[in-house]
Amino acid sequence: KDRSLASTASKGEDVITPIDILLILARQIKVIIITPTIICTSAIIYVLLFLKPVYTSTSKIMSSSTGSSLSQATGLAAQFGINIPTSKSETKWVYPEIIKSRTLSRSMLKRKFDTKEFGLQKTLLDILTYDAKSSNNDLATLEVLAIDKFLGMLNVNEDIKTSIVSLSVTASDPLFALEINKTVIEELDTHQRKYNKAKTGDTKRFIKERIIDTEKELIAAEENLKTFRDRNRRIENSPALQLEQQRFEREVAVLTGVFTTLKQQFETTKIEEVKETDYVVVLDSPNLPIFSSVSKRDIVIACGFIGIVLGVIFGFLIDYVDKSPKKEKEKLALARSIITSFFIKILPKRH
Repeated sequence: KDRSLASTASKGEDVITPIDILLILARQIKVIIITPTIICTSAIIYVLLFLKPVYTSTSKIMSSSTGSSLSQATGLAAQFGINIPTSKSETKWVYPEIIKSRTLSRSMLKRKFDTKEFGLQKTLLDILTYDAKSSNNDLATLEVLAIDKFLGMLNVNEDIKTSIVSLSVTASDPLFALEINKTVIEELDTHQRKYNKAKTGDTKRFIKERIIDTEKELIAAEENLKTFRDRNRRIENSPALQLEQQRFEREVAVLTGVFTTLKQQFETTKIEEVKETDYVVVLDSPNLPIFSSVSKRDIVIACGFIGIVLGVIFGFLIDYVDKSPKKEKEKLALARSIITSFFIKILPKRH
């Protein structure tokens, strides 16, 4: 009976009640108050003196190409005998991948911008590598660093259903963010224009070569037909000669059709080459951000909440250490010495 009472008493001592928690908090009230105060004070000093405001300029764009949906519909309609007149099928461009590509980034690094911090008409390469130039890095290294920083400023998302691309540019200057957003759209349109011109040029050269070859074949086929007719004036009573004449005529007709089609395609390609179209359709123009996207108040509030949580944790740890037996304190001291020696080894030594 006495043993059961003793075990019950020991079990009762191990149970922590809300009153025990309240008592621990009351004993460690200084730690709980001082910890968030220190963290909040540090956060306030940081956001007032060191934290730079961040501004985000946003825009929405989409491709002017019809994509593959129109060509699929045309093919389906043709199976049922319905002829839908269409222009040549256009490639559906993946704008997020193009915007985040290093090819477009290198073009952006050559563009010049006006900023309050770095002055007027400075290239984006000079702006993004202003701090790295003091390290005597070569141009290739500076370009890699600038591209990484530039891509970090961009945020591109595409709506799969509507194919609308949302572009966000973050910078420490609102005008700088706006100008970069505009320039990215300009460079994207220029990139697509150059791609289309190169593609059209290749098509034009191929069609021109085919016109020359087809014209030679057509002239040869016409000469063969002429020679056959000159040698065979009367073929009414010869089925073999009539069949051979039909072959010559059929070859001339086929080559004439091919030659006519190639000439039409050649003229269409010449029109496409000089046609001025907007490859990027701007739905929402880049806006000038007024307020910083980083809230100083939210940072201080978050730090205060974290400080309170850490203060409570520290309070419980201190209370636990104070009540721990001697062996437990020795273990804690040993753990602290191991952690301290570890950081002493990894931290650089002062000479």
